[in-house]
Amino acid sequence: MHRQSHLLTLQHSPYFCLPESVGHYENTPDHGVTREAGALGNFNIHFVVSGKGYVEIDNEKHELGPGDAVLYFPLQYQRYYSSKDDPWSIRWFHFYGDSLLGDFLVIRELHQSRLWTLRQTDNWIQAHEDLLVEAENYRMLRPHKLSALSYALIALFVEQAVPRATFRSSSSGNRILELLPLMQKEALQPFELERWATLAGVSIHYFCKLFRSVMEMTPMDFITRCRLQTAKQWLLERRAAPIGQIAIEAGYPSVSYFNRRFMAHEGMTPTAYRALYGNAGQ
Repeated sequence: MHRQSHLLTLQHSPYFCLPESVGHYENTPDHGVTREAGALGNFNIHFVVSGKGYVEIDNEKHELGPGDAVLYFPLQYQRYYSSKDDPWSIRWFHFYGDSLLGDFLVIRELHQSRLWTLRQTDNWIQAHEDLLVEAENYRMLRPHKLSALSYALIALFVEQAVPRATFRSSSSGNRILELLPLMQKEALQPFELERWATLAGVSIHYFCKLFRSVMEMTPMDFITRCRLQTAKQWLLERRAAPIGQIAIEAGYPSVSYFNRRFMAHEGMTPTAYRALYGNAGQ
């Protein structure tokens, strides 16, 4: 199956970013692209959903599998192609924008590598599908919508992509991702590191190391974010509840510690947060 939409390029666009083309190819053993240096003036993200393929960089061949991506900046040489024995399904996205778009990606060091792996893929795939459907149904009739969906896709890539040279995909790493919904659900309960390491099937030391490599934060940092997110919601929904009660129910036995953690993450106290946002919906 081939789905693709090629769009008009706006020479003087008021938007930060826009798609030049977007597409989804499934099971394409004959798919391959070679572009000489200087041939393509847009950015290009080429993401592997399933199967495998190859990309050639500086005369070196690299294999790409599910979750891997290649990111090209404008005017770079491009050579990639599907495996014949295990054809890939891919989602691709060519985009351009104003002069700040390149700076945005460079500041976040996206120019440091061409090969990437997305830590979590579901949200990126859904965002790509949203953009593709918009392009298929409306073309350039709603450029503001195209721009917003393009930015969402780029932002998710920036958030989730890690250089493949430093990423080690493993069954244990996948188990970390599988544990996240349960960790979030039970975040308000006492945190027992040994239990989570056991559920992941690894030692405590390796669990912490693996969690940091997958999530770029410690397990306790993740739990803290979950607790604070719940506390923020309760502060606004339960405005008559004392701060101390919310702190205890959110997993903080000490109100002073809760205040310190809240201040560190939000830049204000829980009381100030409630006062600032408590009437936002009225």
